[in-house]
Amino acid sequence: MLGANFGIRFVAVGAHDRAKRTEASTGKRTGADWKENSMITLESLTDVFQGVATLFSVHPKLAFARLALIALGIILMYLGRKGVLEALIMIPMGLGMATINAAVMFFDPLNPANEAHRIGNLFVEPQAGAGLNAAQNAAELMAIMQIDWLQPVYTLTFSNGFIACIVFMGIGSLLDVGFVLARPFTSMILALFAELGSFLTIPIATMFGYTIPEAAAIAIVGGADGPMVLFTSLKLAPHLFVPIAVVAYLYLGLTYGGYPYLIRFMVPKRLREIPMEPPKNQKQYTAMEKMTIATALCVLLSFLLPVAAPLIFSLFLGIVIRESGIKQFQDLVSGPLLYCSTMFLGLMLGILCNASTIMDPKVLPLLLLGCCALLLSGIGGLLGGYFMYFVSGGKVNPVVGIAGVSCVPTTAKVAQKVVSKDNPQAVIMPAALGANICGVITTAIIAGIFCSLFAKLVK
Repeated sequence: MLGANFGIRFVAVGAHDRAKRTEASTGKRTGADWKENSMITLESLTDVFQGVATLFSVHPKLAFARLALIALGIILMYLGRKGVLEALIMIPMGLGMATINAAVMFFDPLNPANEAHRIGNLFVEPQAGAGLNAAQNAAELMAIMQIDWLQPVYTLTFSNGFIACIVFMGIGSLLDVGFVLARPFTSMILALFAELGSFLTIPIATMFGYTIPEAAAIAIVGGADGPMVLFTSLKLAPHLFVPIAVVAYLYLGLTYGGYPYLIRFMVPKRLREIPMEPPKNQKQYTAMEKMTIATALCVLLSFLLPVAAPLIFSLFLGIVIRESGIKQFQDLVSGPLLYCSTMFLGLMLGILCNASTIMDPKVLPLLLLGCCALLLSGIGGLLGGYFMYFVSGGKVNPVVGIAGVSCVPTTAKVAQKVVSKDNPQAVIMPAALGANICGVITTAIIAGIFCSLFAKLVK
């Protein structure tokens, strides 16, 4: 690119000198002079404003997709700021999405001679080091990490599941397993019903041409657990990891705004108003007992599902830190560690959401399937709420079933918010949190089962 530009400028300067000599002898500016100057100006503008120039160098559909994603990113930031969507994820994700689709340039870091024919950015290259030659992959990664400023974050923390484990650890430090222990049967039933989308989406995805491992990676979106989606897609569909992660977190943010409508559609007002009394003779568990139970579950689940052990360990380590009484650890994990990793998670998801990725024909069905998985899980959770309503003789509010969808603590807050609008005196939050926490555990178990069964089918 530089050589080509230099050649253009050299020819232009020569023409300009000849025009000057002609002008000096005749007193008039030649047409060639004006033409060459206009060429230099156009070339300079396209070099300087490459974000705009690349819009006209690609297919109109891709250019329109870039503009649409810029607008979508700004909208996500606005909705996050207004509290309609989860601000912790949506604000950095929205800014990243808008910026990455604006900051496109003629750039090929691995092949500078090809710069004029390839568009890229200075943020991240997800496919770097994805070839079959190990030595070449290592060389590509080292080169890219010295150019793209977010490549080290993506390569060293994102693509290997590290950031998912850190977020899960932070989530664990906020969970009180006492809510599960207060209603273990109810919590488990609701969580199992709320996994409906994780199972039914698999056959639906295969009808779109996805393989069984790819379908399972997509279906786990129905578990509504972001770190689990990241982890499972890396194991079962690494080539679809980026779009699955982006779609999953985009829709997880939308659950806060969409699930209230599903609740009002499926549950009549008279049932939404049912208050839930605390269990009679409820045992109060000590911190030592909670820590012992968390440790036993961590070891047991890791023993049964070693493929999901990193996430299982991270979750229960957070719980153990909460109950250990070590305030310094708890403040670190539940504060700076959790919020810093969440910020970079949202930022990376937005940066990865470029138009060329979203417009891939194999990615577009993910938009439908992700929505389908979460919708089926929400329906399943509310069906579980109805089941427990009849089993308990009308003592369980069916709305609590939506909290079985393990988007902690979003769905629990959604359940309480909807109920409070119809009956300000009704409190279902403790039961909802129990289902929420149990949903996290059941999603980890199902993800481990999927990885154990289908990982050997990955080509």
